[in-house]
Amino acid sequence: MIANAQIVKRIEPMNWWVGMKNPNVQLMVYGHNISNAEVSLEADGVKIENTEKVENPNYLFVNLSIAESAKAGFIKIQFKLPKQKPQVVSYELKQRNQGSANRKGFNSSDVVYLIVPDRFADGNSKIDSVKEMTEKHNRKEPYGRHGGDLQGVINHLDYINRLGATAIWMTPVLENNQPSWSYHGYAITDFYRVDPRIGDNDLFKQYVDVAHSKGIKVIKDMVFNHCGNEHWWMKDLPMKSWLNQFPEFTRTNYRIPTTFDPHASKLDRDLMADGWFDKHMPDLNQRNPYLAKYLIQNSIWWIEFANLDGIRMDTHPYCDKHFMSRWCAEVNAEYPNFNIVGETWVNYPSWVAYWQKDANNPDGYNSNLPTAMDFPLMFAMQKAFDEKEGWDTGLARLYEILAHDFVYKSPNDLLIFLDNHDNGRFHKDSSVAIGRLKLATAFLLTMRGIPQMYYGTEILLPGDDAKGHGDIRRDFPGGWVVDKHNAFTSEGRNKKQSEIWDYTSKILNWRKTATAVHSGKLTHFIPENEVYVYFRHNQQQTVMVILNNGYQPKVLDTVRFNEFLGDKKSGVDIITDKTVEDLSKIQLSPRSAMIIELN
Repeated sequence: MIANAQIVKRIEPMNWWVGMKNPNVQLMVYGHNISNAEVSLEADGVKIENTEKVENPNYLFVNLSIAESAKAGFIKIQFKLPKQKPQVVSYELKQRNQGSANRKGFNSSDVVYLIVPDRFADGNSKIDSVKEMTEKHNRKEPYGRHGGDLQGVINHLDYINRLGATAIWMTPVLENNQPSWSYHGYAITDFYRVDPRIGDNDLFKQYVDVAHSKGIKVIKDMVFNHCGNEHWWMKDLPMKSWLNQFPEFTRTNYRIPTTFDPHASKLDRDLMADGWFDKHMPDLNQRNPYLAKYLIQNSIWWIEFANLDGIRMDTHPYCDKHFMSRWCAEVNAEYPNFNIVGETWVNYPSWVAYWQKDANNPDGYNSNLPTAMDFPLMFAMQKAFDEKEGWDTGLARLYEILAHDFVYKSPNDLLIFLDNHDNGRFHKDSSVAIGRLKLATAFLLTMRGIPQMYYGTEILLPGDDAKGHGDIRRDFPGGWVVDKHNAFTSEGRNKKQSEIWDYTSKILNWRKTATAVHSGKLTHFIPENEVYVYFRHNQQQTVMVILNNGYQPKVLDTVRFNEFLGDKKSGVDIITDKTVEDLSKIQLSPRSAMIIELN
């Protein structure tokens, strides 16, 4: 709470906590000529270490030290400007939740459900348009705001639970007060405020609490590379070096390999990291020590405030890589069992591997990032189920990509996916056979790594990237009261939608207790005759997965797999619940998968 706010306009973070492992917090104070203020406080266990002035006199950075003995409650911080009455701010120190430091993040036992909240469900139409927000509701515009919100997600948590997903990643929910195309959330204008067209901070916390009550973990999407050009600080930057600035607009070259290419020129490397994504997305300079501290504290604030289980970091390699290493390390120091996944949108496994924690990098770089996104496997999946089998085509693509796993420090800590909000949907339209998606879904949900599913995949929601992002981020049918069909209910799904929903849900709910799939070893056999066979196995469980990519039925002679089948005589196909009585020869249907839990 700020008194006499005509001088102290803003303090971030708005509060902090006692009992943190790192006892220090840096307050960014904004107000007219606030740098001239003398700052003091009297509170047991809390002291001002120092204050720091920067180029802009309207900013002052106040460094607090909070001892273990400090108690939760409000402390009074006094700001005294020359010839003016002192201004007093009541700053709250909250009590940490019990066990906060030991929270367990998402991992390979989970399946992540990705949601674009503006396109999922409208739970509160009263906030579709908000007076103070520039862009208004327009569901007819593919790139406009459609009205999906936090309440809509809360209303459908039971749906996600029934489907079988165990974690949710939503694209950013923070304020995007941009004049247009603000629905996606990646042009943030306030790092501490949920967009009022989506809800508010308290509702976000409620969403996390309700999700947790249903056994669902929550991953928050964050953006450190850039902000929106309507961010409040853009009108009065703390210092010129807060941004990466050029004499004129300069776009990044998007060439991520320059960050680790031993032959890269400094020009190309700098342009990659410092160039802007777009004119409306100013590029943040994480080498600035004040901004670096601001961003680290912001992520810790959200973890603590909302009780998060994970972070997904957008455009991870576009930030200063040494800062990102420090950020991951500091978050991990505060929460040792927490998880962070970075968007590592590159083409080859070795390029992804560079960004994973403890990688054997020739330049000595350690990202400290636990989980990277496996785009190479996604690219392989998008081709493998369409091609004729060849030496390196069809299912051989999957085999060859997985054969690169030796480059990863921990392949089981990769996020794997068929598609997402930035790529064309795997099932782009009704002309694509449903068997293709079934094969890919069975593969995704039994493969090493942490599977992520994109909302609507389970009901054949179409989307073609050739038609733009608006098409691959369509509204979920039934999320709006005016929708003719409600695919959140079994009655509202057509025959094909029901078929793929039931198929997906069957595997997902089985997977919840399939420890061999969570963390067991993967052993695969070279694809032959359009059939790919692999095993997930540990001491408790052995699972045999058979993918028939051919258009004809087959009888699979399993003598090749005796090192796993051994004396095992039968198993249960978890998709059909049918017992496979004879494992020596298995009947395969065209374009189908079998997931056999061996007895």
